[in-house]
Amino acid sequence: MEFTAKMIADFLKGEIVGNPDVKVNNVAKIEEALPGTLAFLSNPKYNSYLYTTQASVVLINADFKIEKEVTATLIKVPNAYEAFASLLQLAQQGKTYKTGIEQQSVISESAEIGENVYVGSFAYIGDDVKIGKNVRIYPQTFIGNNVTIGDGSIIFAGVKIYEDCVLGNNCTIHAGAVIGADGFGFAPQSDNNYKKIPQIGNVILEDYVEIGANATIDRATMGSTIIRKGVKLDNLTHIAHNVEVGENTVMAAQSGIAGSTKIGKNCMFGGQVGFAPHITIADGVKAAAQSGIASSIKEENLIVMGAPAYKISDYQKSYVGFRKLPEIIKQIRDLENEIKELKKNQK
Repeated sequence: MEFTAKMIADFLKGEIVGNPDVKVNNVAKIEEALPGTLAFLSNPKYNSYLYTTQASVVLINADFKIEKEVTATLIKVPNAYEAFASLLQLAQQGKTYKTGIEQQSVISESAEIGENVYVGSFAYIGDDVKIGKNVRIYPQTFIGNNVTIGDGSIIFAGVKIYEDCVLGNNCTIHAGAVIGADGFGFAPQSDNNYKKIPQIGNVILEDYVEIGANATIDRATMGSTIIRKGVKLDNLTHIAHNVEVGENTVMAAQSGIAGSTKIGKNCMFGGQVGFAPHITIADGVKAAAQSGIASSIKEENLIVMGAPAYKISDYQKSYVGFRKLPEIIKQIRDLENEIKELKKNQK
């Protein structure tokens, strides 16, 4: 489909600078865009591409200062990144998706399936499962007994959801994720063996949660592992048993939370951040990539870095010293040699 710059600006309530009748039929990165495409600029690192891009239309922030001539038609909006995301969502909504039950799937007679649901080939849906309306379950998915899946949720290929787990409305679970596997519970015995502790709880995902590909969320030993509304977990993240993740917290790839830790709302964690068990993280905390959080953080909106993690401004000061460590060691050795030489001369 083609859209004019004016149509896009009207939808976004933006201001046009340039030709309102120019048409686009695709989207692209600003540095790779070709004529007929729409791009956006929000990261200052890419500012120079605005003056060289071949894109026909570019979304920019309303406060952006244009320094020289631009060939593309510009649409000024309060937040170019959010506006571009809105356009992508609109394009996605225009796509058509399969509905109905494919013949090779297996669905228990006691399962309740809502309206306008798609179940792909080789999917398995167990006893007493409840699936809401407009749900899409892609091929080779396993849905265990007594699972509940809310309206509008999407379960991509190869996902495994163990028994008794609960998914809210409009959740998205990407390929290969495992929801509700046993928590890592083993009691050491006198003979150095380990006795497995039964994991009889479940996992609860509230509304609008998105789980990345090959992520794992363990069921609780007792009670529930809870992922609150709006949480976004990246690929290959791991959430251990009895963890609670607060609303609208986001976590990048390969991060892991050990058992019984409580994460606040509106937190942001970079890739490979690790959390010790049985700690509490306050609302709004941010952790840089590869941080190791070994103890509770009680101060809201704190930014931490390092392993063990501590306040980022203190870490950065420490890192300046760390980078100079070889030079400092050399200076100390030179001083030691000078002192030895002075003592030798005194004798």
